[in-house]
Amino acid sequence: MTRAPAPVAADLPLHCNRDFSLLWLGEGVSVLGNATTSVLLPLLAVVGFDAGPEWMGLITAAAWAPWLLIGLPAGAWVDRLPARRVMVASDLLAAASLASVPVAWALDVLTLPHLVAAAFANGVCTVFFRAAYPLLVRQVAPRHQQETAFARLFGTESAMQVAGPGAGGVLAQALSAAWGLAADALSFLVSATCLLLLRLDGPGREVRSQTGEDPVLLRIRIREGIDYLRQDRLLRFFTIVGGVSNFGLTGYGALLVLFLVRDVRLDEARVGIVMAVGAAGGVVGASLATRLSQRLGSARALLSLQLLAGPPALLVPLGGPGAGLVAMVAGMVLVGIGVVAGNVVRGAWRNRYVPVEMVARQVTTAQVVNLGTMPVAALAAGWLGSAIGLRQTIALMAAVHTAACLSMWRSPLRGLRDMPERAEDLARATT
Repeated sequence: MTRAPAPVAADLPLHCNRDFSLLWLGEGVSVLGNATTSVLLPLLAVVGFDAGPEWMGLITAAAWAPWLLIGLPAGAWVDRLPARRVMVASDLLAAASLASVPVAWALDVLTLPHLVAAAFANGVCTVFFRAAYPLLVRQVAPRHQQETAFARLFGTESAMQVAGPGAGGVLAQALSAAWGLAADALSFLVSATCLLLLRLDGPGREVRSQTGEDPVLLRIRIREGIDYLRQDRLLRFFTIVGGVSNFGLTGYGALLVLFLVRDVRLDEARVGIVMAVGAAGGVVGASLATRLSQRLGSARALLSLQLLAGPPALLVPLGGPGAGLVAMVAGMVLVGIGVVAGNVVRGAWRNRYVPVEMVARQVTTAQVVNLGTMPVAALAAGWLGSAIGLRQTIALMAAVHTAACLSMWRSPLRGLRDMPERAEDLARATT
């Protein structure tokens, strides 16, 4: 009697895939910690140091500046290194940078520049982690399951982003914002542990083990990433639109906690609740993305989602007591649905569209543009917030984001049902 062969990863549903489950758990815990930090760092600056718009802009800018400063070489390095090792190292360094804040607070030596430095260090770790992340998803999920895998990962990220701000507000009330950051440091240690437990014993196991990098070869690899993005019509368009959209989102996001505390007059716990409810749209968006893509077609779904991602942002500056706060939160929810669902559709498409050897470089090259605008936006928002007021600045930045989303309707996707699998497919469909 012969024994049936054990199922391989490609035959198993995702929930039975051990490596994917570990990656899923580790990423979810890490995002939960990051989501608490998104509230705790600015709350600590406002409540502990009475920081104004300029400092809020600096803290936000520091978190995103690494994409602009090291994004390109990071992508080239990661393409030649084992993805898991890069991600584990990033988690451990992020844990150390955030743990330094409560330690300094306990020793009574914490300063606003320290908060800026911690945000910057955490941002550097995020650059490397995110460059390696798509490569590891490819290794743990079979190709035909990757859209579902990305939807689950985005869904969990969105759920943690909902829970995180509320948890951050409660921690700030119960312990202090500084000690709440200790929980974030622990979350990165949990994420690193999950990654270390991966077996990666399938056909996509880690094979990158290059050591060293010739400076000339590094420049060549960076140039290849830039050229690949520049020459691809669709990737280039998405990158430019993403950069403008993120400029607007980051601009008003940098001032949101300060706006809620000073103008709307909410305490720390209520700030966390508002941020959590506002982020709930992301959970809905992630759960709808795959079904919308299958029913409407990925191209039509992506265009339709821009109507949710953009115009509702104009409700955010209406925030105030009573109906104003309801309108503000409704706008945040709708924006979350559109942005996260669009990211799921676009992320799953990109993972199929871009050759595996170009993934990290393509991700970081695109991120240098569409995330590189974010530190500039945060600094500009901080300056404008002082010059013309918080509400007016939030309204201006929301309008920039809305314009970027609506410009997607002028993209090469108009008239297509599905996103092209290869660049030549787009050329044939639009000629």
